[in-house]
Amino acid sequence: MKEGLTEVFKAIGKQLASEKSVVIFGHVNPDGDAIGSTLGLYHYLKTKVAEVLVIVPNNFPGFLKWMPDNEKILQFDSQTKLAADAITKADLVFYCDFNDPKRVEKMNEIAKSASAIKIMIDHHPDPVNFAEYMISDISVSSTSELIYEFISFLEGGNLSGKEIADCLLTGIITDTGMFNHNSETRRTFEIVADLMSMGADKKLIVQKIYNEYPFDRMLLLGDALYSKFKFYPEFSTSFIYLSEDDLKKHNHQMGDTEGFVNVALSVAGAKFSALFIEKDDHVKISLRSNGKFDVNLFARKYYHGGGHRNASGGKSYESLNNTVDKFVQLIEEHQDEIASS
Repeated sequence: MKEGLTEVFKAIGKQLASEKSVVIFGHVNPDGDAIGSTLGLYHYLKTKVAEVLVIVPNNFPGFLKWMPDNEKILQFDSQTKLAADAITKADLVFYCDFNDPKRVEKMNEIAKSASAIKIMIDHHPDPVNFAEYMISDISVSSTSELIYEFISFLEGGNLSGKEIADCLLTGIITDTGMFNHNSETRRTFEIVADLMSMGADKKLIVQKIYNEYPFDRMLLLGDALYSKFKFYPEFSTSFIYLSEDDLKKHNHQMGDTEGFVNVALSVAGAKFSALFIEKDDHVKISLRSNGKFDVNLFARKYYHGGGHRNASGGKSYESLNNTVDKFVQLIEEHQDEIASS
């Protein structure tokens, strides 16, 4: 953990010392770390403050809806008034697993005009300086790991609670891809061991997230690999591209394409992979690499996005076909960087 964060932890602890109304934000299209970190913090704070709520901009994947109290999360797009009222009256707002307030879309407009003190907890690079308290550390595996460090500090190292443990371990497991990336430090595994000693059920978490896929999702993956999967060995790059029709054909639900980009990267010889998904007004792009090639910089430069060095994403506002064609041009231009990574 980055030096100096304990002073920030201490200052936030003082803010929480008196009873407060707290709102916890997760980012748009929440993933495992967004839901795991926000719910983990929620389960800790619900016994410490007068009122605490988790609010996300929109729905989240079904494979995360087994998590304790996930049904209490407010979704801004469908519960706008309830969410807006909670944000307006909050004393503290935690921004978890993102470092740019644009990542909560319309929620940010309400938060900007509210009087709440803002606290950011995140592990992505290049944070925007928007909060009174900034907990930012790119060396950790996940925001869930940072939440663990924060709660552990406040509790003097005596952290307990199975609900907290299940949520935080879910965030760590998903953001590391079951420890395939973002998990190079010994501290991550020390935290995992402690969460399991607190009662976190690793077997259940892995089962729910990785081993209970809907049948339609498996058909979509099979179709994608058969007809929408490209590999350019000369550029050490593979990718999958899916149109709206492809998704409709297989009754696509939110979260069904989770992990497809990692499947593309698993082909022998691939050092860089991408997933292109056609939406109404843009193409959603996920990027992965397994070496030194920085997909965060790639996403920032070409796709209005960002993330981590080996896991990032963005958007294209051109057609799916044009996006894919231009990507092939880009990997040819960057082939030396990709190959040497």
